[in-house]
Amino acid sequence: MANRREFMMQLSLGAGVVVAGNAMAQAPMVAESDAQATALGYKADASKVDKAKFPKFAAGQACSNCALYQGKAADAAGGCPLFAGKQVAGKGWCSAYAKKA
Repeated sequence: MANRREFMMQLSLGAGVVVAGNAMAQAPMVAESDAQATALGYKADASKVDKAKFPKFAAGQACSNCALYQGKAADAAGGCPLFAGKQVAGKGWCSAYAKKA
């Protein structure tokens, strides 16, 4: 009887993880015109960052290698705590960039 309970608990926990993962995968992309994105200078393509306005930007910096990025380095998009409920482009950049350790 305990094995059945354990199995049911693990099954429901596993289903919750899958549902949460699917919800994040379906989250909308943050728009560059979004107020938070504008404030942070977010660009979906790091090559389009205004280097005069953001002098700390350096070639090679991108959301995918930022400490805040919640996706895998190879993912086209992933979550970022700065843009709750939205995804950022892996090739994007914002002024909160912090190199992943």
